[in-house]
Order: sequence, then structure tokens, then C-alpha cells
Amino acid sequence: MALTIDQLDLTDLEFFLNGDMYEAFRLLREEAPVHWQERQPGRGFWSLTRFDDVLAAYRDPQTFSSAGGVTLYFGEQQNGQSAMNRMMILTDPPRHPPLRQTLSRRFTPRAVAPYESRIRVIARTIVDSVIERGECDFVVDIAAKLPTAAICEMMGIGREHWDLMFVIANETIGRHDEEYARGRSGRETLMAANARAAEFLVEEAEKRRTHPGDDLISALVHGTAAGQPLTRAEIIANAYLLILGGQETTRNATSGAMLAMIQNPAERAKFTANPNAPAALEEFLRWTSPVTHIMRTATRDTEIGGHRIRRGDRVVLWNAAANRDERQFPAPDRFDVTRTPNDHVAFGHGEHFCLGANLARLEMRVIFDEITRRMPDIELAGPVEKLRSNFVAGIKHMPVRFTPRAASDTRVAAG
Repeated sequence: MALTIDQLDLTDLEFFLNGDMYEAFRLLREEAPVHWQERQPGRGFWSLTRFDDVLAAYRDPQTFSSAGGVTLYFGEQQNGQSAMNRMMILTDPPRHPPLRQTLSRRFTPRAVAPYESRIRVIARTIVDSVIERGECDFVVDIAAKLPTAAICEMMGIGREHWDLMFVIANETIGRHDEEYARGRSGRETLMAANARAAEFLVEEAEKRRTHPGDDLISALVHGTAAGQPLTRAEIIANAYLLILGGQETTRNATSGAMLAMIQNPAERAKFTANPNAPAALEEFLRWTSPVTHIMRTATRDTEIGGHRIRRGDRVVLWNAAANRDERQFPAPDRFDVTRTPNDHVAFGHGEHFCLGANLARLEMRVIFDEITRRMPDIELAGPVEKLRSNFVAGIKHMPVRFTPRAASDTRVAAG
């Protein structure tokens, strides 16, 4: 039976797990590109699914605020006194720009480039850890390892704590998935992850206060925004944000891109012939859209596509829908590693454009170079398990097999 607008519930996580979200987004773009859903009183929201509408909202932070929360998980937003409410992703001008500037210079292309040699060592070690077995869980053993190691090293977090950072990210982002919730509600899981993160990061921040280094936590502790030191809450919240953002986007884009290449052998052959082509990385990001949506709250009455948006209304920007918009991308449902131009919104847009975008691109380029050279026949070896979420397009597990080979000579612990 064909899907209809009336049947859609974009808060139904089971639909995102087992249904066809791209067909739902196609239907919305065609029939209701600015769509109101309110299945429970007080929990209504607008959905934007066309590229131009999403872009316009990203470009107008004065009208579309981040301070009211950025996800559709009703009832789980932090209370106003929570330290985690001080994340820059939840701030608006005038506070957001100077807060972001405390870290942004650390993530420019020039600042990130020197990390390439270290990231290559980590990537080689990750492949070494599985190459002789001839099989692994691509997500857990490969895709998740590199971004966790990279962001932890940049933050000055010791290797003995990397597993904890991985767990905290899983419980925060995957809190509605039973594998990570383990019988708890989404809010309970989130609160527990927040508490563990805060306890750890308070201690790390205190160490940097007396013994600063050239790491990201030190940059927050000793940084200033608009001429004033960051508050303790801002330091902890934004260190936590780095842990989350530093792991999730790259992990999910890498996993989704590998699956797409396995499922599209002709495109995989093109990529193998030219693995350093920038176009391929951009298609990986467009195709996977790791952050499925971002929410905003209207600060004033406005209009989008002929619909009156009232002050206080929630407005959801569906990145995944915008990145498959036929008006922006020819043949959007075709995975094309040579696609150009490819001006997607996988990293968002405007003042909240992903801080770590350059690092994510570097990590993906390096890990795929390593995989392409050393695991050229990698293929699926079992069912793919998706994350139960409408916020991130995550894959939890992806069994793969490949021809076993000898590990390289260079061995460095990568977590």
C-alpha cells in the first residue's frame, strides 16, 4: 500500500528503523514541503524537506533559534540550569560567534593538516587489528575506532579513557536504542551519560587549569569569548559536544558510505580507481546525511512556503530530505561518486556549520585509502543493524569479510 501524508509520523522511531524514510521525504517534498504534525497536544512541529527552505532557515538564526533544543526528542531537553545547555550548538547570537571562535581556529584546513600523519598511523593500526582475521564488524572495529582516537588525542584524553568516551557517545546519541538504553528510558539514559561525562570532564578541566597543554580542553579552559573567560558550564558542555560530534558524524558517514559502495559495485570501482577525488567524499556525506535532522524554534512570526510560522513553533530542518531534493541534485537517489557540483547540507550551514568538518573529511579520506588498498574485496557477511533514531542515520553493526592478509610492520595502539 502506498504511503500517504496522513500516515506519516516523523517522531516514530520504528519507522526510521524499518520504514523508507526517503520515500516519506519524497512524498513530503512533493505534496507538503512545509508540513505541520501534531499527534500529541503541545508536541507539534513544522517539517522542512526542500533544500531551499532548509537552507533559508539555516541562514536566519535570528528567526530560527537553536536555544530551544536541536532534536525532536520531546521531554528530554535539558532544564535551563543544566550545564549541558551551554553547548555552542544550543546558543544563538550574540553569544554563539565568540564562543565558537575559542575552538574554530583549531579546525581550519591548515590547523587540521598536520594531524594527517598521525591519523594515518591510527588508521593503519586499526586495519592491522582485523586484517589477519578476514572478518570483523565494520562499525565497531573500523569506522568507530578512528574518530574516537582522533578526537581524544586532540582533546588530550588518555588512551585508557577512550572506551569510556565511546560508551558515553553511544548512550547519548543512541539513547532510544535498547542496545544502549538497557531497559532505561531515553531521558534516563541521557541523564546517566551526562553525569558520567560531566564527572570525567570536570576532572580533566581542572588538570588543564594548572597544567595547560596544546589540546582542545586546554583551549576551552584558557580561552575567552567576547573578552571574558568561559564559564565552567560552557567548558564542560563544549568539551562534551566535542566528544559527541568528534565521533558520531565520521563513524556514521564512513559506515554508510562503505555500505553504499558494497551495494553499488560500479561506483566502488570508480572510487577505487581514484580514491583521493574530493567528489567522492562529498557524495559519501550527501548520501549518508549522518545528522538526519536539526530543530529550530521560531523567535517571531514568519512565513515559509506560504505557511504562517508562529513565534514559539518548532521547525525541523530535515538534512536527509534536503540532500535528496530533485530540485537541487539531478537523480538524487543515485549514488554517484563523481557527482559535481554537490552542495549538500550534511554538515549543516551557516553559523552552526559543523566545526569539525575538515577533520571529518580528513579522517574519511585516510581510512578509505587504507581500506581500498588493503581490503579491496571487502563485502557484507551478515545483516546490517541500524540505530533506532530519527536524529542520526547510524549503523550499529555491519559484519564484513575480506581476504586475510598480513598486518603491516607499524603497530601503534589505537584504542
